[in-house]
Amino acid sequence: MMKRALYQGVIAGAAGVAVMTLGEKVEQRLTGRPDSHVPARPLARLTGMADRPGEERVPANWVMHVGQGVLLGVLRSVMAHIGLRGPWSSAKFAVVRLTNDQILENATGVGAPPQTWPRAELAVDLLHKTVYAFATGAVADALAARSGPGPGQRHAMLRPGRRPDVGPVVRENAQGR
Repeated sequence: MMKRALYQGVIAGAAGVAVMTLGEKVEQRLTGRPDSHVPARPLARLTGMADRPGEERVPANWVMHVGQGVLLGVLRSVMAHIGLRGPWSSAKFAVVRLTNDQILENATGVGAPPQTWPRAELAVDLLHKTVYAFATGAVADALAARSGPGPGQRHAMLRPGRRPDVGPVVRENAQGR
């Protein structure tokens, strides 16, 4: 399962980044908002690059923008493979995507906590990261569904919910698969 989750996650994450980036470009045309170069700043700090305020590091920006999306796509794929699929799971994943950015930006000192941001800037970030999460989730769910239900889904088929009278599903190895 993990090998499938890995390569399918890369595909799902790349698709999510593509959809998010397209949405960002459309939004920027409509609103006149310039490109954000914030993603390059944590990467610069983490790799020891010199601080150059005001400098646009376009290649580093793309590496971080795409890299984070692809890597986090693997996590969403794992979620799908274990049975965490659908809109609820994509909504949970949106929080993970936003938290990832905040950890990197705040830990490196290049960002501030979101509650201090101008509300319009916060709304735009939430919108784009949510688009990413749902697009990534749709692809991850579709790819994982080809392998059948995940362990959590198989457990729910026995009796929905978390029930003390329903034990774990039989492991796949025990079934001779």
